[in-house]
Amino acid sequence: MKICVKTCQNARQRRYCIRMSIAADKVAEVLALPEQDRAYLAHRLLTSLDDTTDADAEAQWNDVIDRRSGEMAEGRVDARSEEEVVGDIRHKLHARRQTS
Repeated sequence: MKICVKTCQNARQRRYCIRMSIAADKVAEVLALPEQDRAYLAHRLLTSLDDTTDADAEAQWNDVIDRRSGEMAEGRVDARSEEEVVGDIRHKLHARRQTS
């Protein structure tokens, strides 16, 4: 069984169809995998589409990640929870709207 996706192409409601070579049961099988396995497959699929990987940029990001992880492990930086950061941003935005 082939999957057919129909999408409106413009205001005149012309339709086009993209046929995928993967069977619906294979898609269902992959979607039924545990979250960690789906994340791994998603990562592999996305990286397979990007043939312009900049090895230097990748190395630089890995250096930044290593440096920041080390700073946190050594206690040289304070980490705040996502809730704290989002709360502060919302508070500042609310205060800015009050003065406008």
